[in-house]
Amino acid sequence: MDYEDLYDEADGRDETRPADPRELDARAELIELFEEGKNEVFFSRQLEVRLEDDYIHWVTNRAIRKLVAEGFATVEVRPIKSGGNIHLLYHRSNRYYKRSAANVVKLVEEYADPNIAGAVGLHGETMVLEGFARSEFVMRGRNTQAYQGKEWKGTGHNLDFIFERDGVAYGIEVKNTLGYMDYDELQAKVKMCEFLGIRPVFVARMLPKPWIKEVNDVGGFSLIMKYQLYPWTHKELAGRVSKALGLPVDAPKSLAEGTMMRFLQWHRKQM
Repeated sequence: MDYEDLYDEADGRDETRPADPRELDARAELIELFEEGKNEVFFSRQLEVRLEDDYIHWVTNRAIRKLVAEGFATVEVRPIKSGGNIHLLYHRSNRYYKRSAANVVKLVEEYADPNIAGAVGLHGETMVLEGFARSEFVMRGRNTQAYQGKEWKGTGHNLDFIFERDGVAYGIEVKNTLGYMDYDELQAKVKMCEFLGIRPVFVARMLPKPWIKEVNDVGGFSLIMKYQLYPWTHKELAGRVSKALGLPVDAPKSLAEGTMMRFLQWHRKQM
């Protein structure tokens, strides 16, 4: 789920150890954000995404937990209709948060509805398919584990697409989500591509820089879109999510020319 919080997720960190400098910097930015928005209600995934240009999601998440533990911010856990919980966060001085909290939950439940979430996921794949086809890549497989007589049986994963151009094949995985993809899945897809003899390519709204480097080190590429792409028919919802929650969502009719150009330029350098 795209509202899903990392708040309860164990990261193996010894909380008695001093915070690292990046966490302290994230904490300072969060304090400023809460001070400026004393009457606002946030949720942890929202804050992780809003600060992601400077901090990896789990760094921001640890800083959030510290602020709650210190009593600077208050957390309230509420269930979401489609399943799971959302961790609402607000400044400790905010005594009239209930209406804002209700509005946040209502909007999150709207875009987290399985029908909407499913449409957004499929739309991401459709946009990528159209973008690669427009750039003269030939599709050799979809939702597949096999290529040129080899079949991956190491895990239950498959690749969204296999595209070819100029004699080079790419295994494409599309993640049109606000949060990062699962790291174990990323590793499995990389191993699958190595087994099949193709280059791994992750088309994602966002990935942590260490993961991008990891993909680069095995000859792959991460095509970062920055925005979560909604279908054109959901443009009004995308606008409300963007305006009310400050999240990077949009509803373009096709991938931006610059997005595919970044991949094409990288592809040509490999020739």
